[in-house]
Amino acid sequence: MGSFSIWHWLIVLVIVMLVFGTKKLRNIGTDLGGAVKGFKDGMKTSEEAKTEQIPQQAANTANTAEKTVDVQAKDLNK
Repeated sequence: MGSFSIWHWLIVLVIVMLVFGTKKLRNIGTDLGGAVKGFKDGMKTSEEAKTEQIPQQAANTANTAEKTVDVQAKDLNK
């Protein structure tokens, strides 16, 4: 009783098609596919931005390394 057979799924599919109609189901599928594609494009853009930030951070670190001054700390307790 825990799992559904193919006949259960076919009956559910027929009921859903009768309630919503094929045109509305097609529109829902198109919208869902567009949302998934947009999500994948967003993830790809996010990964590209991360890879571009790494060289910029290395360049910023090199610039700050040139500007830093080494200071010798003196022990005042002596």
